[in-house]
Amino acid sequence: MTYKVTHPWINFEIDLKDLAIKTWIQLGECASKCDQISGVPLKPVIRDYLQLIYLAKGIKATTAIEGNTLTEEEVKKIIEHKADIPPSKEYLEQEIKNILKACNMVADHLRNNIEVVVSPEKIREYNSIVLENLPHPDDIEAGEFRKHRVTVGRYLGPNPEQVPFLVEKLCDWLNSDSFKPDKNVNPIIYAIIKAIIAHIYIAWIHPFGDGNGRTARLIEFKILAQSGVPSPAIHLLSNHYNNTRTEYYNQLEKTSKLGGKINDFISYAVQGFLDGFNEQLPLIRAQQIEVAMENYIHERFIDLPGKTWTRRRHLALDILASDKPIRKEEILLLSKRLNDAYKDKNPRTISRDLAVLLDMGLIRITDEGFRIDFEPILAFLPLRKST
Repeated sequence: MTYKVTHPWINFEIDLKDLAIKTWIQLGECASKCDQISGVPLKPVIRDYLQLIYLAKGIKATTAIEGNTLTEEEVKKIIEHKADIPPSKEYLEQEIKNILKACNMVADHLRNNIEVVVSPEKIREYNSIVLENLPHPDDIEAGEFRKHRVTVGRYLGPNPEQVPFLVEKLCDWLNSDSFKPDKNVNPIIYAIIKAIIAHIYIAWIHPFGDGNGRTARLIEFKILAQSGVPSPAIHLLSNHYNNTRTEYYNQLEKTSKLGGKINDFISYAVQGFLDGFNEQLPLIRAQQIEVAMENYIHERFIDLPGKTWTRRRHLALDILASDKPIRKEEILLLSKRLNDAYKDKNPRTISRDLAVLLDMGLIRITDEGFRIDFEPILAFLPLRKST
C-alpha cells in the first residue's frame, strides 16, 4: 500500500497514554458537565429555545468554515422555515438546509433508538446530503469517492485508488475495541476522543471531491450525539473550530507533519469543547433558576383564591418573564392578561398590587424599575466569589 510511504501518518493507531494529563482532566470535566446538563429539568419551551440556539450555532459554524456568509439569525430562520433569503444567496441557504437535514436524520435515529455505526455507506450518505442540490464541477459526484488526486492548500490527499480501502479501515478501527472504555471510565470520554479522531482521519483521507470538511464534522456530530452528549453540546466542537479557524487549519496541518501523532489536536479540540460548556452552563443554570422561581410564585399564591390574587400572581409571573426591570407605567404593556386586568381599574390598583408583591418578598425595587427577587430560592446556594 503506497499510502504507508506517501502518508505514513494515516496509521490507524493512537496511544492514549501519551495524552497530556491536563487533557485527561478536561475530558473528565466534559463528561461530568454532560451528565450535569442531561439531568437539568427545563420547561419544553425553554428546552426547544436552547436547542434552536445551539443547532443554529453549530450549523452556521460547520458551513462558515467553508465560506458560507449567512448570519446566525438567518440560519435560525431557515431552521424555523421563516427565512426570506434573496435569490443570489439561495445556494447558501441550500447548504444550510443540507446540514440541517443530516442533523435531523441523526436526531430521528436517536428518538427511534436506532443504532447506526460509522460505515463507508454512512459516510458516503452524509457527503451526498452535504452536496445535495449544490453546484459542483462535473468530475465530482455527491456521495461517491473521488477518482482524482486532490490538493488542499499544501496538503496532497492519498491516491484515489486507495480511498475505499482507507475509509473501510477507518470504520473498522472506529468500531473496534480501541474505543471501548474500561468499565470504570465514563464512556463519553472515549466517545469524544473517537469523534475527534474520526474527524481528523476523514480530513486526512479526503475521500470526496468536495464536502470533506462538512462530512467530517457531521460524523463527529453523529458520534457525539449517539454517545449521550446532550443536544446543546453536540455542536460545540464545530463552533470551536469556526471560532478558531486559523488554529484549526494549523492543527490539522501540524498533525500530519508529526507522523500521525494527533495528541495536540485532541488537546486543542477538548479545550474548546470544555470552554463551550463553560459558556453554556450559566445560561442553562439561569433558565433552571427561572423555572424554580416560577414554581415558587405559584406556591405562594396556592392558598389565596379570587380574582385579586390571581391578578397579582399574573403580575409576578409577567415581571419574572421580562428580560429587564419594569417601571410602573410599563405594567400594562407586559401582557394582554395584565392589560385586561388593569385597564378599567384605578391607577392606584397597580401601586397596591406592587406593594403586596414587595411585602411578599417576590419583587424588589431597583433604580431601573421593579424586578423579581430571586433571594428566596437562592438562599441555600453556596456563596460564590464575586467577579
